Amino acid sequence: MSQLMALSISIAVLGGIWAFLALGPLSGFALVWIGFIAWGCFFHSGGDTKALTKTIAGTIYGAIIGWIALMIIANVPVPALGTVWPAIVVGATVFCLVIVASIDALSVVPANVYGYAALVGFTLSKGAIGDLAAPKIANPLVMTVISLILGALFGYASGQLANMLKSKGMAMHPAE
Repeated sequence: MSQLMALSISIAVLGGIWAFLALGPLSGFALVWIGFIAWGCFFHSGGDTKALTKTIAGTIYGAIIGWIALMIIANVPVPALGTVWPAIVVGATVFCLVIVASIDALSVVPANVYGYAALVGFTLSKGAIGDLAAPKIANPLVMTVISLILGALFGYASGQLANMLKSKGMAMHPAE
């Protein structure tokens, strides 16, 4: 079996399982779309154990920086600046996404950006600014981090399953 076919099958099967879990039993704890962002990031980052570490660290770091940005925007109003104030906060916090790239675990800048974007996108689309500091599972930071970790783990599992499928196919058809 080709690597592409093995990966396609493993992602299809585990993607269906992930969607079932995130939309069913884990509904209210995990977000299917944020999990898929981390899943894609895992493969974008190399698809190996090191990529798993960098995906989890980078996306969580980005989510925390996005959370900080929203907390500043929500709690430090500067009405005289209008929309310039949020733009300044975003610029300053996005700088923090990139400047840390010399740290190995945070060296995949897209991972940092994906985490930031997922947290901000979820919070703003849900209108959940008021939940940012809430000590509950519905806190956008908590839900985003859970979803990012689970998505990265599903990415890792799909890579492992694909390798098993490819190896099994090679054992059954060694001439290919």
